Amino acid sequence: MASSAPPPPPSLPLSTPVPAGSEPAAAPALRVFLSRLNDSVRRSLSDRRPWSELADRSTFSRPESFSEATSRLRKNLAYFRVNYAAVIAVVLAVSLVTNPFSLLVLLSLLVAWCLLYLFRPSDPPLVLFGRTFTDRETLGGLVLLSVLVIFLTSVGSVIVSALVAGAGIVAAHGAFRVPEDLFLDEQEPGSATGLLSFLGGAASSAASAAVPVRV
Repeated sequence: MASSAPPPPPSLPLSTPVPAGSEPAAAPALRVFLSRLNDSVRRSLSDRRPWSELADRSTFSRPESFSEATSRLRKNLAYFRVNYAAVIAVVLAVSLVTNPFSLLVLLSLLVAWCLLYLFRPSDPPLVLFGRTFTDRETLGGLVLLSVLVIFLTSVGSVIVSALVAGAGIVAAHGAFRVPEDLFLDEQEPGSATGLLSFLGGAASSAASAAVPVRV
């Protein structure tokens, strides 16, 4: 009697290797953006002047003419630029905190920008309501949504009022503070420093990190 052949061994499940460039790029892009933002904030804060110089009452006097006031303001802006930016930021933050609706709307816009454009990988494309949107259409829609939300609600008035109030405080301080004791540092023309310098580099780095590499 012929013996039957033994059954074949059970096959093991094989995992398909994932290509090197197909991992989600949102997390790396977010890390690059936050790292650049943190570095820019640290550099900006290192350039701030002592607040005791800003609030020294012995250096205040009324300007004799409008030209003297503008000259003082120009020198004080160059010297206290980081401190003045902090003052405007504090005024804006207080205005938003005292208007919870405006703060909630701005946070919602920020989340929409982060999820739909800044940290979203370009592949696969964005699909909403059964329609596929390109990156240009997504950017245009977010810009239009931001303009409508900010200028058709109370958010725009809150932001404009806070910026005007902060600019008024800065202008009054710069015009009444005598800048003779200030030593202005020479700065290379065209060099971008401060909190705004990270925008271009961070945006390009986030975009390059969000694009998957295909071999």
